[in-house]
Amino acid sequence: MNAPLNLPAADIFPIAAPAALLRFITCGSVDDGKSTLIGRLLYDTGAVPDDQLASLHADSRRFGTQGDALDLALLVDGLAAEREQGITIDVAYRYFSTPRRAFIVADTPGHEQYTRNMATGASGADLAIILVDARKGVLAQTRRHSFIVSMVGVRRVVVAINKMDLVGFDEGVFTAIANSYRAATRHLGFEQIVFIPVSALRGDNIASLSADTPWYRGRALIDYLETVDVSALAADPASLRMPVQWVNRPNAHFRGFSGTIALGAAHVGQDVKILPSGRRTRIASIVTALGEDSSAQQDEAVTLVLEDEVDASRGDVIVSAQDEAPVARVFDGRLLWMSERAASGQGLIVQQGMTTANAALSIRTQIDVNTFAEQPTDSLPVNGIGRVRIRSEKPLVLATYSQDRTLGAFTLIDRLTNETVALGVIDEVNPADLPQGHAAVARKAPDLWRRLLAPADSSSETLAEALSWRIVSALIVTLLAAVATQTAWIALLAGAADFALRLVLRAAHRDAFKRATALRQVDPEQNADGGGI
Repeated sequence: MNAPLNLPAADIFPIAAPAALLRFITCGSVDDGKSTLIGRLLYDTGAVPDDQLASLHADSRRFGTQGDALDLALLVDGLAAEREQGITIDVAYRYFSTPRRAFIVADTPGHEQYTRNMATGASGADLAIILVDARKGVLAQTRRHSFIVSMVGVRRVVVAINKMDLVGFDEGVFTAIANSYRAATRHLGFEQIVFIPVSALRGDNIASLSADTPWYRGRALIDYLETVDVSALAADPASLRMPVQWVNRPNAHFRGFSGTIALGAAHVGQDVKILPSGRRTRIASIVTALGEDSSAQQDEAVTLVLEDEVDASRGDVIVSAQDEAPVARVFDGRLLWMSERAASGQGLIVQQGMTTANAALSIRTQIDVNTFAEQPTDSLPVNGIGRVRIRSEKPLVLATYSQDRTLGAFTLIDRLTNETVALGVIDEVNPADLPQGHAAVARKAPDLWRRLLAPADSSSETLAEALSWRIVSALIVTLLAAVATQTAWIALLAGAADFALRLVLRAAHRDAFKRATALRQVDPEQNADGGGI
């Protein structure tokens, strides 16, 4: 049944150079065989220890669905509720390896109620295996999962058409499902879709090619996973983006900024700037887990020591000096609504990168998972997918998800219940919302005049009131000067000087008021991790 066939597989699927690690997920509709497939992968690659195999025999007799045979799904479905109900509920991660590659696989639930768990597993994957039951074909949940993996940036998909043994390994069934899936997902932007006929229960076309599918001209699943190239385009070596996760201040002689490099590379002497403030400085040293180093690459966790005492804290982003990452308050994107209550635009916190801020949500359209058509709406149901606009109360360092999976992703949290209600990706930074530094340049003279006139505490005095008392005060000074000197031009000069000096003094008083307020309101996060100067 599983004897390998001599097929020209290399001519069908180009073989990439061996890679160190592949992260992938299995997804699809309920009972399509996701857990069984992962159990088969673990079993066929020798990743099941003897003691766990003995336990699996006992569990198969107690919980299994295969009679006296091993139920390989139990290797992954470890929760009591999963074994009792025979479904996957939570995301289960498993590690295994072959001589050519190491793997981390996430088994995700197929039930619509647990779509949020599937989306969590997809967010860190390089490749997705989407299972389709050969008896049922492409279902709504198949389309939903396909859309979600495309939304989070997965560009390579294996469609494992499972349970081929139950349809007599019919090539016509396989071809019809492949054509149906291609038609359903043609607008999702996948770079590569590979179709493999399998029987996860029996092992057909998993570790080796099956004699029951002589019409299949491709490679076995494990062979494909070992050689597929999922490397992203190399970033510009001069670029750098590192969200600050922690200000490392063990003593008075050391102050560094810790985080994981999200994009590019860092090296000693590199010119950088801190966003959103835009303050420029240079990297003085790089500290890693093994000590100081002259450089660090993408995905490395490091501490950067800067030459100048710049003000930076958790949530800021250290970027190369030439990086044009936008700093804005408004962005457009797509999200998956995960809360049981209907989507609401208010009372939300957006978490993006290492930053959180109060935010308002505006829902534009809902995407139909059956047709991927968009319909205008102002609300989303649970597991609904839509296009939205987010307005943050403070500037955020943003990027589109296609450019940066760290700064291009976000979650929404209910401010009152602390429930994570949605996750999404950024498609576009609103061009009408200028970055903070650009906005300062774009302000006109009336704005400067308004700031000068503004009172120290804007909540206690309106602009009209502030202007009125300044004019009245200047007129009184003019009258007093006229009585005292009996010279008109001196009186007018005194009134004008009073009006102008009051503007300057009031502005100085306002700045002092703000500084005093800032000192009283210390951010507990910054205080905890050593932020500030």
